[in-house]
Amino acid sequence: MIARQFRACRLAGLIFLTLLLAAGTAHAHKPSDSYLALRLAAAVPAAARQLRLVDGRWDIALRDLDFALGLDADGDGKLTWDEVRSRHADIATYAMPRLGLAPGCRLRVTGQQIDLHTDGAYSVLLLQGECESGTAFAINYQLFADLDAQHRGMASITVDGRTQSAVLGGERTGLAAAEGGGGGNAWQQAGSYLHHGIWHIWTGYDHILFLLSLLLPAVLAKGWRPAGVDVLRVVTAFTLAHSITLSLAALQVVALPSRLIETAIAASVAVAALNNIWPLVQGRRWLAAFAFGLLHGFGFAGVLGDLGLPKGSAVLALAAFNAGVELGQLAIVAAFLPLAFAMRRSWIYKQLMVKAGSAGIAVLAMLWIVERATV
Repeated sequence: MIARQFRACRLAGLIFLTLLLAAGTAHAHKPSDSYLALRLAAAVPAAARQLRLVDGRWDIALRDLDFALGLDADGDGKLTWDEVRSRHADIATYAMPRLGLAPGCRLRVTGQQIDLHTDGAYSVLLLQGECESGTAFAINYQLFADLDAQHRGMASITVDGRTQSAVLGGERTGLAAAEGGGGGNAWQQAGSYLHHGIWHIWTGYDHILFLLSLLLPAVLAKGWRPAGVDVLRVVTAFTLAHSITLSLAALQVVALPSRLIETAIAASVAVAALNNIWPLVQGRRWLAAFAFGLLHGFGFAGVLGDLGLPKGSAVLALAAFNAGVELGQLAIVAAFLPLAFAMRRSWIYKQLMVKAGSAGIAVLAMLWIVERATV
């Protein structure tokens, strides 16, 4: 029995340490992503055949391009506009061969810009091209496949006003839209947004560490039932709060500056972790979960804003994205709680996991605060 508990403690400690180290390597709100949006116009006559014009944009994080191409010429750790502009040709030459197209389709870069997303600056490749009419438009996404297995592309294709989207990368690299707008109905789109939501919470280290900071002391309540009730209150309050602000922000009822939100989210992680070391809020952690959950909802909305909501099915897509966030969150809770309950009476859990672990989370969150406030 003692040996089994020791193995559980060691396993939980390794999982917690791995998560903390992974979060420590995350420089922003989420890991490597890009955003690709393409639109096919109606067919137009051209040289005895019909072509469908294609236009769109491809937003690629500058931090990822810097890693792949070494954009920081002076090595000072900061990218300037001149450093990026001088490498426009290299950026296009690197990116475009990694976006495969169906035979009969061509796509070229017509300009480059810089845009700010919730997690930093992105290089925007403005795209134009054409497809022979009757060709099933498709893409094969391979960006950074040889450098970062965790990179994902949030891709969407719009044909005749109907949008199909998908998270590309890893095992799935292809997305196709049939001629005539058969690129996916509202329920197929909802499935894609569900996937987006799950992927975002699993790669949102600040959200995960905030939730774990609240759950670490929750299992210390005397008895299984009180501990379970405390956990349920925390998770429910956090879920309800971020669902409210996610919906308000995604539907453009409320809008707040992304830098302010991202910095405040990092601060919420620090406060929740420090409260485990010097308790100020004990009996009603669910209130803290609700209050700070409102901030995290705006963070989720920032990612959803980058993706965009499809016309005609915005509410369904929003509900699917939120459901994905909740499913991803529940999976994290389900993985953490059994181990936490098994080892909650041990010295390793009370001192190493709760105290030392919370101290590590607090330090990491403070680094995030400085980084996000000065980006």
